[in-house]
Amino acid sequence: MMNWGKQMLANVAGTQEPFYGPEAIQPVTKQGETVSHTELKKEDLKWIAMDSTSVETQTWYFTADNGNLGLCQVIYSNVAGIRTTCQFSSKIFYADGTTPNLFATDQLEGSRFDKAKYNFYANNCSVELSEDGNTYNIQSSVSKKSIVNIKITKTAPGFVAGNDGITTYGTDPAKPWGKMRHAFWPRCKVEGSFITQSGEVDFAGRGFYSFALQGMKPHHAAATWNFINFQSPTYSAIMMEFVTPPSYGTTKVNVGGIATDNTILTAGVTNTVEHIEVKGDPEANWPEPSAVSWWWKGTTKEGKAVEAHVMGPLGARRDRLDIMAEVPKFVKTIVASAAGTRPYIYQFAPKLKIKIKIGEEEHEEEGQIFTEATFISGGDN
Repeated sequence: MMNWGKQMLANVAGTQEPFYGPEAIQPVTKQGETVSHTELKKEDLKWIAMDSTSVETQTWYFTADNGNLGLCQVIYSNVAGIRTTCQFSSKIFYADGTTPNLFATDQLEGSRFDKAKYNFYANNCSVELSEDGNTYNIQSSVSKKSIVNIKITKTAPGFVAGNDGITTYGTDPAKPWGKMRHAFWPRCKVEGSFITQSGEVDFAGRGFYSFALQGMKPHHAAATWNFINFQSPTYSAIMMEFVTPPSYGTTKVNVGGIATDNTILTAGVTNTVEHIEVKGDPEANWPEPSAVSWWWKGTTKEGKAVEAHVMGPLGARRDRLDIMAEVPKFVKTIVASAAGTRPYIYQFAPKLKIKIKIGEEEHEEEGQIFTEATFISGGDN
């Protein structure tokens, strides 16, 4: 441990927050009551790089035409303004479902941004946004296990829920002490590959991009998360939901949307997700789901009602991640001291059908799903 003493550690990580109640959170769902969503502009994609405790991530998900699934991610972590760490991770879920996942994660050295904060650089790693703001080029040779060379271009507008996608925390809304923000490109074209020690893995196909900021201690911001990325030939449907710890009234915040090429059909906060079957995980002591139901409801720009549903079994778990084992060591040490914090991510990749109704038109189409259920705190600790 560092030599700042136990009290300083408690100030940084905290143990358990007081009960502030739901009045101490201003969820983006309130914005969504008047403005369902706002399309992204290039300037919305700048890194924030806060000088206080925060975790900022850019994550790109790949649904390849050959059946492989993958992702890569840059994590920018700041602990109390004392130390900043950056991590690059990549992962492959092979199409056959039996080849072990390939996961590489490495701490980055020499991290920096360009002057405008659109581009991120580190030794042997670069993430560059094109001049028109429509394409990311991601390259990394940090890990010899997985050399990444990916180009991902949005084929539908990006969006945030409400006006700005931001949920704030604090008893005085004018002076919040924390915030959460999510921005999305729901439907993209992907080109490129990962070079692994077993050969090249092509990821040509469709993709999804998420830009997230947790501007406070992550275990204080949310107790659980649900996430789905559905990609089919016609539709992309994405959803992100978190539930706060009891200190903020166990408040549920859900954002999501549905896109086709060139168009957002609907996006906003009137979505729901439910674990309709739970098999549990005795080893980690969390209620691992086995079947889930996702609903999206909203309207098109023209005012047509949109309703979409994806439901079914998740199939065999593709992975279970102990988050504490994956984050940078310094961050892990800090977060591990927080009472009741035991974060795990459960990952699944079933193929299910989306049933969608636009006005009086009904459609049904099978797609590939990548979904996560995350448990951080609460339950039978």
